[in-house]
Amino acid sequence: MIRYFSLFLLLFIFSCKDTPKKEEARTPISESETIVEDNDLSAISTKDFRDFKVLDSKLITKAEIWSNINPQMEDFKEADYNRLKPLILEADIPTLQKHITDGNFNYEQLTKFYLFRIRKFDRENDLSLNSVISINPNVIDKAKQADGVEFEQGMHPIFGMPILLKDNINADGMVTTAGAAALKDNRTGDAFLTKQLKSKGALILGKANLSEWAYFFCGDCPSGYSAVGGQTLNPYGRRIIDTGGSSSGSGVSVSANFAAAAIGSETSGSILSPASSNSIVGLKPTIGLVSRSGVVPISSTLDTAGPMTKTVMDNAILLDAIFGLDNSDSKTIDTLLDNGFYYENLKEATVKGNRFGAPKRLLQDTLYIKALDVLKKQGAVIVEVEEEQLGLPNFLRLLNLDMKKDLPLYMERYANSYIKLRTVQDFMAYNLKDSLVSMPYGQNLFKGISEDKGDAIFLERIKDTLKTNGKQYFDKPMQAQNLDGFLSINNYHAGFAAAAEYPALTVPMGYQENGRPMGLTFISSRLRERQLLEWAYVYEQASKARVAPKDYN
Repeated sequence: MIRYFSLFLLLFIFSCKDTPKKEEARTPISESETIVEDNDLSAISTKDFRDFKVLDSKLITKAEIWSNINPQMEDFKEADYNRLKPLILEADIPTLQKHITDGNFNYEQLTKFYLFRIRKFDRENDLSLNSVISINPNVIDKAKQADGVEFEQGMHPIFGMPILLKDNINADGMVTTAGAAALKDNRTGDAFLTKQLKSKGALILGKANLSEWAYFFCGDCPSGYSAVGGQTLNPYGRRIIDTGGSSSGSGVSVSANFAAAAIGSETSGSILSPASSNSIVGLKPTIGLVSRSGVVPISSTLDTAGPMTKTVMDNAILLDAIFGLDNSDSKTIDTLLDNGFYYENLKEATVKGNRFGAPKRLLQDTLYIKALDVLKKQGAVIVEVEEEQLGLPNFLRLLNLDMKKDLPLYMERYANSYIKLRTVQDFMAYNLKDSLVSMPYGQNLFKGISEDKGDAIFLERIKDTLKTNGKQYFDKPMQAQNLDGFLSINNYHAGFAAAAEYPALTVPMGYQENGRPMGLTFISSRLRERQLLEWAYVYEQASKARVAPKDYN
């Protein structure tokens, strides 16, 4: 029997919980349009929660998060915050840099503005979002150092910008928890991509909450929940609209203007889902363009980090700051590109003459139709396409078998040496010691990993099948219709893009009647990130669809 599952949040998993319609075998629109066979999930859906077992973290408090920072914030008052608010809220990175060049504020004040907002809104109040797990205790000092450097032509525009990292990305001087109680003391060095950011002058503001273990843990829990960070909530509808996941904290914090930008990670939908759910821009790069070394893994086959920003220009700038050759990453790509490739000349982008495939089943979505009309007016050619009748068999087992071998490697190479846990079984046993705190929703996905007996030969066969099917899903219609790209909604086609290892970018395209944000998603072939950014930029500038969440202005 064939079923449709919402590929939502995981580094991989989905977000919105649209209920599939049952008129015919291929008409439903769900968060993932992946076809899977019984008990052979390529997607794991989560429930549409309104009542949460846990809201606030039982492992951290607001007072603990701010104990080191509050003394450094004593000279930044409400009046300073209110003066800077019209200059900083919703501003993109080039605008922020211009304000600094013009003397309207400096990097220290910019950093303190974001810290003030996080402290004001994020935890233990009626508007709390629980999107930030921790603050870098050294970030204000680093901002002061940035103020001592004169910004010159040729410096990267990410210089001095406060950036949040999803809390599965290692950063020196901070813990990397993946949201798990067992990793609450995991102090590490920098991940490769963190080094990339720092080398260009970016400021690591702190860590963003996430769905625990990038959602490949519980299987029956709300997106955005972790034992360490608590329940992330959507600023467009707290406890009403799903955050998407697993990069929920990254998506929420950017949307609520808690940082200049954030880094998320995706295995299949975990950037696209929370980006679209929180009305921001999210890019899942080609696998290998951005290093995975020092990032808590699910799958060395499919994992990637990527930029999450308010605007396409910011997305291009952040991608430009993190890509690069990492010889310790088995899938690393040497692009031979110089800095500036992704953002220079972006304002000159055009879609005139570009041909985009639009799946016929999505044409029942009014926001999608409106987005297509915007692109047509900019000169794009929209071609209605029938999708390939392909599935993604054993997707879940790929994740099982990859994580079974990849997690111990992370623990051995990149985790704090004092933590002796290595395997999924080790972490399961740890969680049983205090299950109400460590695993209130259970750990069914970890159990599935532990019980999966597939061997290395079986794993390679899965990889081959999935990559073949994923590429054919896009390549056949693109070749037959001479298409430049494929247009989707949210993370509806994240599973196929993941399997193909193709890049995908989502950009705000409007809001449903209940206020739920939706995204227009561009997908194309390997290493076409620049084209995705150009197309999305043209659409963004023509549509101006993003509206900031009103309660956080």
